Amino acid sequence: MKQLFLLLAVTTSLIFTSCEGDPGPPGEPGINILGQVYEVNTTLQFDPSSGTYSRVLTIPSNIEVFESDVILVYRLEKVVGAPDGGNADAWAPLPQNFFLDNGDIIQYVFNHTFFDVEIIIDGDYDPNTLSLDFTDNQVFRIAVVPSEFGDASLSMDELLETLQMDSAQVESLD
Repeated sequence: MKQLFLLLAVTTSLIFTSCEGDPGPPGEPGINILGQVYEVNTTLQFDPSSGTYSRVLTIPSNIEVFESDVILVYRLEKVVGAPDGGNADAWAPLPQNFFLDNGDIIQYVFNHTFFDVEIIIDGDYDPNTLSLDFTDNQVFRIAVVPSEFGDASLSMDELLETLQMDSAQVESLD
């Protein structure tokens, strides 16, 4: 009896695992958009009016940037050995903090428009004693990620209709 039950269970499992249903409708074609990345080797200049080091970097004209796009900036931290025996770049995302031996604190930050990126060394530090290792020949990787502004004009009635709910189903938190 046990063997018959086991045989029936295995047979049923095989039958149901080999069945396929009708294929669903094809989805809408997606958008094939890739972000763009470029690198800049630059030296940050001291601005006495703000007391910070900074550099404005113009985005290359062959890279199209819209107001809604997201810009990310990375600083080349170091070059490390790769498993294949070569070298690989190690990138650190901005903002990036450094706590210096003399008690100073610096932070690489950035701001951007759709036509340029400004890299700034901000913080609590003496610009006269800041090592050139932090300002000269800095390599930054700038990534432009395509995006679009969200449509926030949805009314509550439209939202409930989209979710196929009515207002009685909305839970009230007291």
